[in-house]
Amino acid sequence: MRICLLASGSKGNSLLIESGQTRILIDAGLSARELRKRLALVGVDAESLNALLITHEHTDHVRGLGPLVRQLGLPVYLQTDLSRKLPDVGKPECVHEFVAGESFTVDDLTIRPFAITHDSLAPVGFSLSGEHGKVGIATDLGVATRLVVDCLKDCRAVVIETNHDEELLRDGPYPWKLKQRVRSNHGHLSNNAGGSLLQELLWDGLESVFLGHLSETNNRPELALGAVNKVLDKQNVCAPQILVGRQHLPMMWAA
Repeated sequence: MRICLLASGSKGNSLLIESGQTRILIDAGLSARELRKRLALVGVDAESLNALLITHEHTDHVRGLGPLVRQLGLPVYLQTDLSRKLPDVGKPECVHEFVAGESFTVDDLTIRPFAITHDSLAPVGFSLSGEHGKVGIATDLGVATRLVVDCLKDCRAVVIETNHDEELLRDGPYPWKLKQRVRSNHGHLSNNAGGSLLQELLWDGLESVFLGHLSETNNRPELALGAVNKVLDKQNVCAPQILVGRQHLPMMWAA
């Protein structure tokens, strides 16, 4: 099993999950050319992808969607409400619709999309399960609901959000309305909120934690790490590897 956070941040997001012979891309927030480049950096030919999953319609998650699907003829899985709203899905015949809460399969992986709170049309997180275990992703959410926690339990690896430091956001350059949006229940998780979510997910099988969608304006990697390490230092259940997602460089975990 391998997870490669190809890009993470407000300028573009994409995640590669490999399990056995199945390769799934979650989100296509970079140009198709850049996505191919990032995949090549981790030794993956874009033509070998089995599917593309989309969490929501914001540009930093779908920028390369249409071109990538057209180039590869790649099956793309979208929430039903979303599939009719995106201006460019590449090839309509490649679109597969899903409903949050209803699992589906891609080759040997069972995928469960689950609803999250964000200021978009139909945002979801995903858990993916197969013979090599379970992984989960939940970023771009304003609050970690009980549903989110339940869906991310028992994962070998998780991608969670630590978007902002609360003080940096408060004192930073964003307009007040945008600050309120970021910190709302339909915005983004702070470092402390991400740490609280992680607290709920600790178990002896947790091997890796990716910290995603860090704001370049309102956060710093050491602050996100500090919030998470406060949680980990108070327990002896597990000792996961912590990886901070970056905008311009892939981060990888393999087991």
